[in-house]
Amino acid sequence: QVQLVESGGGLVQTGGSLRLSCTVSGINSDINAMAWYRQAPGKQRELVARIGDGSTDYSDSVKGRFTMSRDIAKNTAYLQMNSLKAEDTAVYYCNCNARRTYYTAFQDYWGQGTQVTVSS
Repeated sequence: QVQLVESGGGLVQTGGSLRLSCTVSGINSDINAMAWYRQAPGKQRELVARIGDGSTDYSDSVKGRFTMSRDIAKNTAYLQMNSLKAEDTAVYYCNCNARRTYYTAFQDYWGQGTQVTVSS
């Protein structure tokens, strides 16, 4: 069974920092890409950052403030969030595009989400 377990969310003041972690288990083959999404109340889920195809991409709203990294040996991705703003408040979801075994197809897997609240 594939599981993505996120941690590191919480309450922080404007201008503060948080570091999210996402550990993937149950994948015995390739992880093609990992990404962080977020969903604020009343809004659609949006892509925040993605590592894949040899590059890291960020949404314009977080560029220069957030840094995504990945520890392949630990099957873990991180999202370092600095200079947080009230508009960063959302549930953050980890995503990976992977195949469980060499013989199965690539598909998307999701974590349960972790709440990030930025207070002014």
